[in-house]
Amino acid sequence: MQTFKQLYESTLKETLSGDQKSGENPDQTYDPYHLDCLLNPKKHPIVIRTGSCDCGKEEMKECLNRCPFDALRIEKDGVVVDSDLCLGCENCIDGCAKEKLTASTDIIPALKAVRGSKGLVYAMIAPAFLGQYSSDVTPGKLRTALKEVGFDGMLEVALFADILTLKEALEFDKNINGIDDFQLTSCCCPMWIGMIRKIYHQLLPHVPGSVSPMVACARVIKELHPDALTVFIGPCLAKKAEAREKDLSGSVDYVLTFQEVKNIFDALGIDPAKMEESEKDHSSKAGRIYARKGGVSEAVENTVRAISPDRKTEIKTKQADGVPACKKMIQDITDGKIEANFYEGMGCVGGCVGGPRAILGKEEGTELVNQYGESATYKHPAENPYVIELLHRLNFDTIESLLEETDLFSRSIT
Repeated sequence: MQTFKQLYESTLKETLSGDQKSGENPDQTYDPYHLDCLLNPKKHPIVIRTGSCDCGKEEMKECLNRCPFDALRIEKDGVVVDSDLCLGCENCIDGCAKEKLTASTDIIPALKAVRGSKGLVYAMIAPAFLGQYSSDVTPGKLRTALKEVGFDGMLEVALFADILTLKEALEFDKNINGIDDFQLTSCCCPMWIGMIRKIYHQLLPHVPGSVSPMVACARVIKELHPDALTVFIGPCLAKKAEAREKDLSGSVDYVLTFQEVKNIFDALGIDPAKMEESEKDHSSKAGRIYARKGGVSEAVENTVRAISPDRKTEIKTKQADGVPACKKMIQDITDGKIEANFYEGMGCVGGCVGGPRAILGKEEGTELVNQYGESATYKHPAENPYVIELLHRLNFDTIESLLEETDLFSRSIT
């Protein structure tokens, strides 16, 4: 019988070759549950079990202790993931000695949708993308490579990080005026936001009601092109969970990781480094540095100073990366140890560049993100004409009107 990995590889190959009988190789047997997980991932948790656990009770208890969100429980045939509590940190997968837990994958239905779509199909690339497919792959070459796969275009989510930076800077300038006031961000990290919503919900009044740049990008695409298909590409399993959240679902059609896209490139024989340039430079430094620890803080801090140079209350930031450090920072806040008025949390060590599905190491990823940020023509969104132009196309008369809207860039944090 094929293992889950073998079934995944054979089904991917058949999908790319146009075989409509994906997974039905008569020369191989397979688990129907595994095939359903591959063909219909949204019916299953983002962490799936590929077989019965044959570990002892003590070993299974150790598995439970690995999850910082208490999303695991033990049933008759082993460890089970509670999809309502799972935030996609992947600690359970990394610690599963018998490799019975694995990440859900959208790759098969996403590829079928991309190739069968009658509308425009957009790849939305996360700010951590630089260097993931070798140092020779520029944003323009990656755009061309994705067009070879079947996408009509590639948008950098960093442009929408610019817009969310502007929104959070305006929120800070409006609401944070006393020494005891503080704002919790970042909206780009679903593990951080999920942690506050599910564990530290008493702090929700300090969280601006902003969607993530991923969701903002998808919503804007569908606002301008209602029949478009949106596919996010990034380093994070948690983004798959975010796309399924009830108040956000329908914006992002599919989420693929950098590794999944590499599998597609490899299977199709596409080398992004050898592609032609198709460069479009729209994002500022602020949006580009969202991908590493401290990037959101730096982006919002610089933007606050640009839009409100005469503020009496200075912005003072504090950051934490990795779930344990984020929990400690939040605990300090709840204990009354307020050391800043702008707190940034990132679920992965190093930020998005340290995501579990990144190809590049977080140190090299951070360096490349910084270089890409420094190469930007504009330093913050308030001076980025592409941000202003896009907002005008979306009927925002002024940047301040971002504080009034409720459809594209906002959500109810409850």
